Amino acid sequence: MITPLRIILSKFSIPHQTISNTKQLHGAIAKTHLSLDPFFATKIIRYYALNGDLTSAHQLFDESPRRSIYLWNSIIRAYAQVHDFKNAFHLFKQLLRSELYPDNFTFACILRACYENNDVEGVRLVHGGLVVSGLQMDSICGSSLVNAYSKLGFVDDASKVFYGVVDLDLATWNSLIQGYGYCGIWDEGLKLFNAMRNMGIHPDGYAVVGLLSALNRPMLLQIGQGIHGLCIKSGFLLNDHVGSSLVTMYSRCECLDSAQGVLYSLSKPDIVTWSALITGLANSGDIYRAFLLFRERNVKGMKADPVLLASVLVASVRLGHVGPGCEVHGYVLRHGLELDIKVASALIDMYSKCGFVDLAIQVLNVLPRRNIIVYNAAILGLGSHGNADQAFRLFDEAIEKGFMPDESTFSALLHACCQSGLVREGEEFFSRMKDEFGIKPRNEHYVYIVKILGMAGKLKEAYEFVLCLSEPVDAGVWGALLACCEMHENFALAEDILQHVSENQMHEGSHSILLSRIYANHERWDDVEKLREDTSDNGQKKLPGFSLIGGKSSPAI
Repeated sequence: MITPLRIILSKFSIPHQTISNTKQLHGAIAKTHLSLDPFFATKIIRYYALNGDLTSAHQLFDESPRRSIYLWNSIIRAYAQVHDFKNAFHLFKQLLRSELYPDNFTFACILRACYENNDVEGVRLVHGGLVVSGLQMDSICGSSLVNAYSKLGFVDDASKVFYGVVDLDLATWNSLIQGYGYCGIWDEGLKLFNAMRNMGIHPDGYAVVGLLSALNRPMLLQIGQGIHGLCIKSGFLLNDHVGSSLVTMYSRCECLDSAQGVLYSLSKPDIVTWSALITGLANSGDIYRAFLLFRERNVKGMKADPVLLASVLVASVRLGHVGPGCEVHGYVLRHGLELDIKVASALIDMYSKCGFVDLAIQVLNVLPRRNIIVYNAAILGLGSHGNADQAFRLFDEAIEKGFMPDESTFSALLHACCQSGLVREGEEFFSRMKDEFGIKPRNEHYVYIVKILGMAGKLKEAYEFVLCLSEPVDAGVWGALLACCEMHENFALAEDILQHVSENQMHEGSHSILLSRIYANHERWDDVEKLREDTSDNGQKKLPGFSLIGGKSSPAI
């Protein structure tokens, strides 16, 4: 006869338990002396966690009279895996107050929770705990710490930890190489990659992906091609993740034929790989080819994700007409993606920039869930079309719903004020941004204030505002002020501005051109000639315009 104990133990050999089987197993154990054994409690908690029943998992943990470190680890991991970081950290603190002490797996789990929660202070606190416990040099903890610092962008801290780990495994090497990649420090990543190979450690696909992620400019194309050659020799191209990274690298480096060649060589390119190529084509200006590939993928049944749809919508704006954007909108509606905030924001931006602001607001109105990004897109769209009052009402609505405005929100509001000539409102928003919301102004905010004042004829106030800014003042701010001087034909102030720019040894070429236009509008031809001579003496020269009409370059008329 088979005993209940043997039945229970046989069920533990099943790798995947349904929630029903887990509850039955839990009930059977509760009737035996095995309920006192933390080993069985740990197993049941893991089964509950795999089935998403954290309530039952936590209840079993609370009822367990004897708690091993493995039991603690299982419940902490259960919460971390569903991104319930509050409960994960709470349990970790409870563990620190208990008679037990975290082991390397506990620290590794809580470090992962920290970086997934973007909690830099949490990582540093755990790092301190590792130093106190003497586990900092442990390969598991060291790798987790390097990974946490790297993914949060603190690659210098990651490097210091890396060189302190006694037994470096491949995962630790990969973590730091990927960290350099995330931060765009391709040269250090390449040095580390070569050092690993010189030590006889064979890199894998993760190391290659980490290297490729830092190569995002055309000037780095040759290095990317070298890594591609290594991938061919080492057989890494069989890894679709590596292939996808190569497509992304070539797309960023504007070598789109190579990107497409790699993509077509992959057995099953995923949506991320296709997105990389289509986005690369769109960003390089080959918009029709980007749409052709997008349509080709749709015909073959590939479902586009929100990232790809947003990229295609941005590309449609550059075409200058709304047709392709409407086509994408139709795809969005057919596939039930209209409620995705990223897609909705891109649709609002597309319709606004194509001149259909009413359609943009309709997209906003059907959204049951919003964030500040989607509000920013709508405020900017309304402001660009002179609907400042409606833009302001949307801002008030966002504040009432508890959303915190950011720099882009106030750029959109100031742009609305600029478009509608609202001086008082512009000054109020600028003050609220600093005083009420504690947002430090950026150059674009200064440019808008100068335009708001200058276009309203308050050139002296605009000039005094610029003089109060800390040096060096961005050239765009001076350019905005000079443009306002040109609008109001105030060449006296323009001369003072150019003199100030010259005395402070700022780049003044474009500013001189603006002043030259002001002189020309007043038919002060002697001043125009003198300014041109001064510009030539300073080594500055305006290139003549060229036209490609007729099939070859020729000076523009």
